[in-house]
Amino acid sequence: MLTQVTILCYLLHCYVNKTTIKIMLNIIPIPAFDDNYIWLLHNARYAVVVDPGDARPVIETLDKLHLELAAILITHHHNDHVGGVNTLLAHQAAPVYAPRYETFNFKHTPLGEGDEITLPEIAQSFRIMWLPGHTLGHIAYVNDEYLFCGDTLFGAGCGRLFEGTPAQMQNSLQRLKTLALGTKVFCTHEYTAKNIAFALTVEPENIDLLDRKQLVDKLRIRRLPSLPSTIELELKTNPFLRCSQVAIVKNAHSESSDELSVFTALRTLRNHY
Repeated sequence: MLTQVTILCYLLHCYVNKTTIKIMLNIIPIPAFDDNYIWLLHNARYAVVVDPGDARPVIETLDKLHLELAAILITHHHNDHVGGVNTLLAHQAAPVYAPRYETFNFKHTPLGEGDEITLPEIAQSFRIMWLPGHTLGHIAYVNDEYLFCGDTLFGAGCGRLFEGTPAQMQNSLQRLKTLALGTKVFCTHEYTAKNIAFALTVEPENIDLLDRKQLVDKLRIRRLPSLPSTIELELKTNPFLRCSQVAIVKNAHSESSDELSVFTALRTLRNHY
């Protein structure tokens, strides 16, 4: 166990030798409503919050951990993702980043496809992907390690098409498929168990999917989150990213075997599952 003297000597060594000390980034889900997750990134001093639909649990967490709010990231305009922003800003002022393609009732920096933001307080930078489908203006925040994708990609599923077309959503998901396999996927709803149950109706012999079901069932029994996922795991188990698989093409009962037709049929089936 490190003593205070040992730690002080280490810090002095780092200062003298100009060594960079990397502060660990923690990412925790703050449950909200019935099944939302508000993601909080922090380094024990500063915090960044993603999609705070409810301010109360965020404020409680900030106060409990003695964190200073450094920024708020918004993926889309639905109230369960933005409803707590103004109350949160009244508690602690911070810059807000949100899609340039949508309107909001709070001051914010508009972001669009290809933009980049740097959050020096937590030593993170993100590039912006415009991912229409769930809403027309939906964006995601991504870097080499993390993807905060709002309601576009879910664990073993994808978002409903409230504003966009099947073609738009399928194209958005195709773009996410190209991210590094190890990219951690932070979506904003605990839908994984039900999504897996649906996925097994169209791909019942997928071993990876069956294994994921066992793991998620164990986590949910203990009331633990099923997230984050990874791009690699989604490619293996998410039917909306696997529309060319023979079993899924067959069981989606689409009018054609092309991927867009299969995706459209899958989304319709999931809507009524």
